[in-house]
Amino acid sequence: MVDVPPRIRRLLDGLVDASGTERLAVSFAAFVAALLVGAVIVLVSGAPATCASPVFRIGGFDFCYNPITVYVTLFEGAFGSLTRLGITLQEMSLLLFTGLSVAVAFRAGLFNIGTQGQMVLGALASALFLGWTTQRLPETAVVGGGLMIVAVVVGAVVGGAYGAIPGAMKAYADAHEVVTTIMLNFVAAGVAFYLVRNHVGDPTVDTVQTESLPSHVQLAPTISGTRFSVIALLLGLLVAVGIYLFYQRTVLGYELRTSGLAPEAARYGGVNSDRNIIASMIASGALGGVAGAVYVMMILYRWQDGFPALGFDGIAVSILAGNNPLGVIPAALLFGMLKSGSNAINFSLGVPPELVEVVRGVIILFVAMPEFFRLLGRRAGYGTDPEAVATDGGTPSSEES
Repeated sequence: MVDVPPRIRRLLDGLVDASGTERLAVSFAAFVAALLVGAVIVLVSGAPATCASPVFRIGGFDFCYNPITVYVTLFEGAFGSLTRLGITLQEMSLLLFTGLSVAVAFRAGLFNIGTQGQMVLGALASALFLGWTTQRLPETAVVGGGLMIVAVVVGAVVGGAYGAIPGAMKAYADAHEVVTTIMLNFVAAGVAFYLVRNHVGDPTVDTVQTESLPSHVQLAPTISGTRFSVIALLLGLLVAVGIYLFYQRTVLGYELRTSGLAPEAARYGGVNSDRNIIASMIASGALGGVAGAVYVMMILYRWQDGFPALGFDGIAVSILAGNNPLGVIPAALLFGMLKSGSNAINFSLGVPPELVEVVRGVIILFVAMPEFFRLLGRRAGYGTDPEAVATDGGTPSSEES
């Protein structure tokens, strides 16, 4: 444990041992603070801007951006209409899977930065499977539904297999998973790009993409004007609840957490920590692959180069959720709101998109950092019983409640 002043030690101990209610209060306070800081940034940024109708004038400076209007537009852009709500839920559905992917690894004491690569390969495998099978099977709703279920499994298998690589390197070669997963992201993107451009892509277009999927293997939009499908959202919610129950109610789930929290103690207790490291990375990669399959069937209806950074967004979602699978649900909703609402600010207020990204980043940073420092404090040995504190937060008693 690093030697720090007593006041900081007490602060870290309290942060590590915080109950679920206390952590929720801290997150809310951080969110309010982020709104205030973001408002100042918006206001100050409007001073050098040129506008026909300034919000107000101070000391000869015209302030062009009204922070209150920006936040109101942000909220309305996310929930102000049925279409905007659909876009928010669309983002949330995808972030559920990537956030859960990162959370599964975190709970085993692993930092999976490779969800993006696992998502890319899972998406490609699903798109190729659907493209190959739909050319050979009848186009009916029943067949399409069955193929989409199998496509999700295919994405999970490919993503899980790719996640097993850094897991095995960590378990048997002590290679740090942060380094290996980051490198494998580039490998995945490069391999997928090469295969689609040279072998399995659509030859009729210049874009690096596969052929479009027929309608019977597309997730039909639930809300008109969006690509949101309630099936994807329900699947994500069911997976989140299932993972939570798995970790809380099964022996294997307990072993996986123990291997990450106290590997030496786990080995002493007869737990094969190396096997559990690989299993956690496989599960994490599988969820990334599922995210890719859902993205193909719900958003693009094909594989196309230039995937959004949903895997990296999942890292922030997981940290914000305290690596609790149930906490990923509201965290994914918050991130979905910020992403969809920021687009409305760009279009309706004329605020520079870079400023919108700064405000969104401030909100994410403020809300996620308390949980991030709690995780670092636990890893550094702070708290009344560091090895007993679960990775989803709180003391053992609060977790059981």
